[in-house]
Amino acid sequence: MNTGDLLNIEPTELRFHFEVRKQANCSMTLTNKTDKYVAFKVKTTNPKKYCVRPNTGVVLPGGACEVTVTMQAQKEAPLDMQCKDKFLVQSAMAPDGITAKDITSEMFNKDDGKVVEEFKLRVIYVPPNPPSPVPEESEEGSPPREDVNEQAALASAVTRSFEGTKEKDSEARSLISKLTNEKASAIHQNQKLRHELDMMKREIGRRRSGGVPVYVVVLIGILSILLGYLMKRT
Repeated sequence: MNTGDLLNIEPTELRFHFEVRKQANCSMTLTNKTDKYVAFKVKTTNPKKYCVRPNTGVVLPGGACEVTVTMQAQKEAPLDMQCKDKFLVQSAMAPDGITAKDITSEMFNKDDGKVVEEFKLRVIYVPPNPPSPVPEESEEGSPPREDVNEQAALASAVTRSFEGTKEKDSEARSLISKLTNEKASAIHQNQKLRHELDMMKREIGRRRSGGVPVYVVVLIGILSILLGYLMKRT
């Protein structure tokens, strides 16, 4: 805090959180240390870069006034993040009842033994906070949340894959069982037809001397066709 006779100025330097293409604001408080009216004026070495509100004003006896300084958005950051800009706060005793509209430049001239205090403030750029290279842990000894989420997703994918494999394996077993049953049934039918065909052949042999009826020949032919079909399937 400045310990001038007229005004205390806080802070003693203007700190701007610098980000490219973004405006930045900071403020300072002017406190009147006297029982008189004090006029003030704020100047800067780079007026096109900054906007000061208010840049002139009156601080009542024992009162305070807040001044806001806005830095216009910058297209690029300086390489060393250093700034050479300066601000100057001038203060002088003023007549009682004066208002900001009554302030003139002549009030801050040091001619005729007039007391004019001046205080310089430098500008400091504060870089934005860099991202932390190490993920924060939710609890001591526990893995970061991102790792937990990745592990959960991996476990879920493995589970789905395992369940899909089990389902396919069950379908394959069901199909094999069905084909095995069909094959066993076909073999049984084949054996049954062979047995019936052999019996018919023996019966035909016994009756050959008396001739073979037509229906017997047809039946033998049908049985032979079925037997051949079943032999192909097995």
